[in-house]
Amino acid sequence: MPAPFDFHQFQAMTPLDGVNIWGYLLDRYADRITVKRRKPALENLEKIFNATFKLANAVGFRAMNLRDLCGETGLSMGGLYGYISNKDQLAEMIEDVVRHATHEVPKMFADVADPLDRLEALIRASIYVSEILQPWFYFVFMDSRVLQAEQRGTAKESELHVQALFAAVIAQVPGLRGSPDLIAAHILATFQDWYVKRWKYRAADIGPDRFADSAVQMMRGYLAA
Repeated sequence: MPAPFDFHQFQAMTPLDGVNIWGYLLDRYADRITVKRRKPALENLEKIFNATFKLANAVGFRAMNLRDLCGETGLSMGGLYGYISNKDQLAEMIEDVVRHATHEVPKMFADVADPLDRLEALIRASIYVSEILQPWFYFVFMDSRVLQAEQRGTAKESELHVQALFAAVIAQVPGLRGSPDLIAAHILATFQDWYVKRWKYRAADIGPDRFADSAVQMMRGYLAA
């Protein structure tokens, strides 16, 4: 896949979608999830996490409880316990999906030799992943403060891992000006603005491709100068 791929091409080349997310969670947490019939389990996982994002946005993750989740999903408390036993497990699973995606997708471009081309591919992929998983990324960004200490540490380590990955590529750019770590931090802040402040870009009718094109143009304009 050449570096200037668009959102549609990215969706075609990666299995990252709703169906696979629920399947990933069901397999990953098979020891915790007691519901063994796959089809209803996948359907209920979708209900549970969509309801979690809705309630977290409406009242805050700290304020919501499992009874609220039952009311939103239509599941009984016993039915909900077939998937999770507390809110901490929900937060853990959300953080896990985001971490898995941000760690695995960059591996798709490990063989791109030119550092600017590879950096463009990573920028586009990061923006497109956060577009597909926007509620998940938004939750981790906004509600990570309510996670358990171990989970907060894992979320921070995950962000630093991605920043270090970008910094390592930036460091290979000939004639580099500035700190690779600081430039990588600026790039990550751009991604965060995209999935946290979606209202701003919707109002301006800016989609993921236009945003990615602008981010790449800014990166190349600075690093290739």
